[in-house]
Parts: sequence; structure tokens; C-alpha cells
Amino acid sequence: MSRKDKIIVSAALTGAATNRSHCPHIPYTPIEIAEEAERAVNAGASIVHIHAREDNGVPSWRTEVFEAIQREVRARCPNVIINYSTGAIGLSVAERIKHLPATKPEMAAFNMGSMNYAIFSKRAKQFFWNGVFENSFDTMMAVVKSMNENGICPEMECFDTGHIRNAEPLRTMGLIPDNACYSLVMGVLGGIPATPENLIHQIKQVPEGAFWQSIVISRKQWQLTALAAMMGGNIRVGLEDNFYLPNNEMAKSNGELIEEAVNLARMMGREIASIEETRAMIGIDRVS
Repeated sequence: MSRKDKIIVSAALTGAATNRSHCPHIPYTPIEIAEEAERAVNAGASIVHIHAREDNGVPSWRTEVFEAIQREVRARCPNVIINYSTGAIGLSVAERIKHLPATKPEMAAFNMGSMNYAIFSKRAKQFFWNGVFENSFDTMMAVVKSMNENGICPEMECFDTGHIRNAEPLRTMGLIPDNACYSLVMGVLGGIPATPENLIHQIKQVPEGAFWQSIVISRKQWQLTALAAMMGGNIRVGLEDNFYLPNNEMAKSNGELIEEAVNLARMMGREIASIEETRAMIGIDRVS
């Protein structure tokens, strides 16, 4: 099978919006996050996407926490591609990116537009959480400039069609490298709904030949992950995005979710890219 037929599988290990009251298996500490990274890698993931947490589970932006996570992950997964988040509500740009020059991960994610971001319960008829996610062009430029200065491959999280288009001026300015990843995020309230029709529409907006992956929030993840794999894209699953296996049982680890994604990709006729193959496909030749 040629390299272009291989599929890259990413694991989103912990996220920031949920906690153990939602799923008891979400990792908090650097050791727990690293253990989940190892489970995901053993199941077939080549990229681990990480939000830092304090030991009590609240989101953390302390550089020393990112450094501790990196040490623990590297001790267990020497060659995996580490991808840190820079997305946050209510923090300055400087606070959101200060861990990048200290840790220099191979990849980092940034968000491609401002939006409402919320969790709403239809059953309770109330918001459990909501806020405004600010990502102006000035913010995006500052974030991606920091990535470029530190040799970090950008992952562009696109929550709607306009977010994909927002990459165009940054590309024209020379801020977005050719190997940057378009992440098509679906299912967040405030962004594009998770439907097959919307995923196909989003895929059509991605520049030809660009690296892209699907990120689907909610239990609709599995059908749209299969569609993304069938259409030649790459895929992300993990406890950040969805707790449940295809049989509707709650996953006990990221490894279980990655295992299901790998099986699904193979059913769609795709073979899983190894870490070394992923590095070659994206053009990442160093270990953080």
C-alpha cells in the first residue's frame, strides 16, 4: 500500500471542558496523561493532542505542567508526535502560547475564528456552560508566528466553513506552512453540526492536497469517522471528543477508542500510518 493510502490516527487524550463527573476515566495528572498516551500509541495512534490539567482536573496553562507532561510522555512514547492546545477562553494570547517556546512540541493546535462555544442540555433546557471564544486575525497571527519561530507544525481547528477560509490570508502572508493540518471540527454548539452532508461540504473547502482530519464531537463521531476515512482523510478520536464506543458503552481509556477507530479505518480499506510514516507524510523530522 502506498504512503498516500495510509491514514493518520490522532488521539485527543483529555480536553478541557469535561471532567470525571462526566467520565471517570479522563486523565488529569502528567503521569495519567502519559499513561493514556501510551495506551493510544499501542492501539495505533501516531499523534497525541494534549490539554494540560492541574492535578484536580481544572485546565492548566502553567509551563511547568506542560513540561512535566512532556517528560512523562517521552518516557513512555519516545517517538510519538506531541500536539499541544493553545485554545482557551478568557486568557490573553501570551498566556495561551507561553508553553510553546519552552516545550517546542512537533505540533500545536490553534483555532481559526471567533465563535460562541457552549454546552446545552435539551433535556434540562439550560446551558451547562457557554462563552465567547475570541480568535481574531490578530490573535491567529500571533499564535502561528510563535509556532513558526519554534519550528512547530500548526494544526488549524476549523469549527465552521468560514474558519477554513480564514486560513487564506495567513497563507498569502506566508504564515501557514504547506504541511499545516486542517482539522474539520464538527458537533460543537456554535459551530457546524455533525452531519454527513456537512462533513462532505467541509472537505470540499480544504485546498487540494492539504493534510486534513475529522474531529467529531458527540456519539455521531463513529459514522463520520468512517466517512472521513472513506474519503481519504485522517481521523481523530479520544476522550476529549466522545466517551462512547460504537456499542454505546463508555470507553475505559483512549486506547479503547483508538482501537475502534483503527478497526473502522481498516474496514474502509485504509491502513494505519506508523509514527515514522506519519512524520514523513507531514514533514516532521524531529522529536520534541
